[in-house]
Amino acid sequence: MGVVLTRSAQWTTAAGYGSGTLEITPLNEAILKEIILFVENFIYKHPQEAKYVFVEPLEWKTNLDPSAFESGYVVSATTVKSEEVDKNGQPLLFLSVPQIKIRSFGQLSCLLFVSKDAKLKEAQACIEANRNPVAKILGMDYNTMKADTSVLNILDKITKDDDPEIEIKMKIAMLLEELDLHLLNYSLKHTSLEIHLNPLTVKKDIELLKRFSGKGEQTVLESIEYTSDYEFSNGCRAPPWRQLHGEICYVLVKPHDVETLCITCSAEGVFLNGGKTDAEGEINYERIGAIYKDLVTFLKEKSAKFSENMSKQTRFSEEQQKVKDQPKEAPKKEDADALHKPITSSNKSKLEKNKINFGKNQMTKRLEPSLNWKTTVDVKDRKISLRDTQEEKHGGRPDKSTLSVSPGRAQLAHKNADKVEEIMSESSSESEEDEEPPDHRQEANADLPSEYWKIQKLMKYLKGGNQTATVIALCSMKDFNLAQETCQLAIRDVGCLEVLINLLDTDEVKCKIGSLKILKEISHNPQIRRNIVDLGGLPVMVNILDSPHKILKCLAAETIANVAKFRRARQAVRHHGGITKLCADDKETRDLVRLHGGLKPLASLLNNTDNKERLAAVTGAIWKCSISKENVTKFREYNAIETLVGLLTDQPEEVLVNVVGALGECCQEYENRVIVRRCGGIQPLVNLLVGINQALLVNVTKTVGACAVERESMMIIDSLDGVRLLWSLLKNPHPDVKASAAWALCPCIQNAKDAGEMVCSFVGGLELVVNLLKSDNKEVLASVCAAITNIAKDQENLAVITDHGVVPLLSKLANTNNDKLRRHLAEAISHCCMWGRNRVAFGEHKAVAPLVRYLKSNDASVHRATAQALYQLSEDADNCITMHENGAVKLLLDMVGSPDQDLQEAAAGCISNIRRLALATEKARYT
Repeated sequence: MGVVLTRSAQWTTAAGYGSGTLEITPLNEAILKEIILFVENFIYKHPQEAKYVFVEPLEWKTNLDPSAFESGYVVSATTVKSEEVDKNGQPLLFLSVPQIKIRSFGQLSCLLFVSKDAKLKEAQACIEANRNPVAKILGMDYNTMKADTSVLNILDKITKDDDPEIEIKMKIAMLLEELDLHLLNYSLKHTSLEIHLNPLTVKKDIELLKRFSGKGEQTVLESIEYTSDYEFSNGCRAPPWRQLHGEICYVLVKPHDVETLCITCSAEGVFLNGGKTDAEGEINYERIGAIYKDLVTFLKEKSAKFSENMSKQTRFSEEQQKVKDQPKEAPKKEDADALHKPITSSNKSKLEKNKINFGKNQMTKRLEPSLNWKTTVDVKDRKISLRDTQEEKHGGRPDKSTLSVSPGRAQLAHKNADKVEEIMSESSSESEEDEEPPDHRQEANADLPSEYWKIQKLMKYLKGGNQTATVIALCSMKDFNLAQETCQLAIRDVGCLEVLINLLDTDEVKCKIGSLKILKEISHNPQIRRNIVDLGGLPVMVNILDSPHKILKCLAAETIANVAKFRRARQAVRHHGGITKLCADDKETRDLVRLHGGLKPLASLLNNTDNKERLAAVTGAIWKCSISKENVTKFREYNAIETLVGLLTDQPEEVLVNVVGALGECCQEYENRVIVRRCGGIQPLVNLLVGINQALLVNVTKTVGACAVERESMMIIDSLDGVRLLWSLLKNPHPDVKASAAWALCPCIQNAKDAGEMVCSFVGGLELVVNLLKSDNKEVLASVCAAITNIAKDQENLAVITDHGVVPLLSKLANTNNDKLRRHLAEAISHCCMWGRNRVAFGEHKAVAPLVRYLKSNDASVHRATAQALYQLSEDADNCITMHENGAVKLLLDMVGSPDQDLQEAAAGCISNIRRLALATEKARYT
């Protein structure tokens, strides 16, 4: 975090080291949210490292009240101490209002949980007070605020350390370094979105000035050159940490009449910097003097000679324009003869002036850079391109056409192109790309870039080499800067694009991976995208989505996402079944969608409801992506949850299944449940409980159950007769619907105003629940046991289900290895022990011995539920004997020291009852 906090985060100008505050900016807020996400998940992803005790505590002033802390803390009016302590007995969290000290990631994570809506303020206060948190966490030797720190440096320091916790410290150091790099890249992307000046505009100015620089009176400058040859994919040449400040590149300019100037071109404008500080080219980035709107304005101010030459060229350009605006007349004889005269020194000078003026005109227009590529498409090509663009915009059917190509490029594969062209187009209101850019082709006599020839050499190895040669050629091609249009169009023009697509049809996984890695990069180019579709590349990529190789599937999905930026490509994906094969069942894919900026376009597509097929695909993608909490947070930021609520009515069932499924995942979080309630989403959800679509019923019961966790929402559900509808779904023949309905009833019973009376009001409802314990489906059994646990909290209802035979049915399920069922079964037995002679009955039905075996499970929640059940059963002497015979005491003794307080108490209580019986037996024997 050190590099990001010093170089990326935006501090108040008066802030020195150890002081100052974070400015209220979108970038700072984004950085804080990413840090919060990292710390919140730390305790789950890295439980061992979460216990590590910091070298020094993180200390700041908090606004939290001691009353916010609950179990796990010793709380007084003005102080809070964590029960978790270090080896010296010092608490890992200590609050003495308003000062708080924390010494582990586990306690940091707990604090954020306690903070709820104040997370952002607490994180900001912590960072402002601890400007170098890594040094406090790991010690000064691991200070990552130094610019030269890297993973290797950290590893080197740790390996030299004699600290006994070396492995944990190494892991934490690596995790913090990864977070730092992630935040740096995240900040760079965030900042690049806010840059107002296009780096390509600056590049165009510099390239044009280069063309008109050199020795001689007619040139505008002696020289102009970049300080760095490396160009990033966004067009900038400044280092990433300088790009965060909006800086694009640095140039050395030598005018005719002043010394060499070192200039910074940034989003704000152009200004003079401190120049190179040493022979290795380090730049002093500090601004010297004023900021100018562009490079030409800056140079006019600094160089009289430059200003004079530019003024002359401007006047000449205006005169030329006047001549052009005059009506054309037939040329006079002497003028016509002059056309055939040889070029003399005088008219040569005029030609040179014209050339310079042309450059000036180009600069003022700020055209997009061409990178030495010229548009030389023939008339037929131009007509086809225009027709294709118009048809894609207006939803017409594309005609079969043969594209003519320039020399040096192989003919397109007509068969594959025809196959794609035959796809029926349909009208669509979604946004399309702007006019198709001109098809850049290289003239035969133009100067070709060196990359062109290198790629052409690699071509023969791709075509005619064996597998090894092909893989090596692909790796070599990947080393080119594939983000540059020069390389992209070179790959196409030498015929590599066809070969890359053909490689996807081979059985060699390595060749497919190499090909897709290249296609993924170059498919950002609009022309390449259309070429891939014309060559039939999309059907092949869609087929790869069925591959068992994860990396292949991910690469294919990313490439399809790049290509499918226009309607014809999306239709091809749909036509070949790509929608169902893609949008995110595994976590890796869901994360990829988020990291590559796919969630915002998905959320925006929800507003286009005319095309129901597309809407079903979009909502399905959002549903699957919502399984990840990080994605749900993003959807909330994009207001997607409100839009989803609006889609709960007047939609086909295919759309409703996905919409309700997405809301079910979103409603696992408090903030989203509140949004659904405030947007009026409860009533349409309850209305859907009367449907017959099984998939829809499974999703809607889950969503209603998630909403019922909030008492306010539960009141609305109850008033709409939603609980009765849920209970009736327990009769549904489909086991998934039964299970989902039973799970939904649990929070309904927990949060109902008078749960006992409500449950009694459903005639035959309790008998129905008990009879479901005869099911063979493990999920149904687990959900019904959970429902019985909540029903049994009311004594009258417990008496009724006992009369219906709940004890023998629960006992019959005791011999199970399913931990989910074990947990809820043990909880149900624990609560059912509270009535009459049920404790004795469980022993008579052989339920005690199997329960003891549950203590050997690896699931902590099973331990807690089992210990509580055994504690209740141990009130009967015969059950205590059974427990002792089955080795319960030794297992329970280990659990008395558990950090789980409920497990501690239950285990201790059970051991106490067993011991009391043993003592009574011994006393009776001696008397």
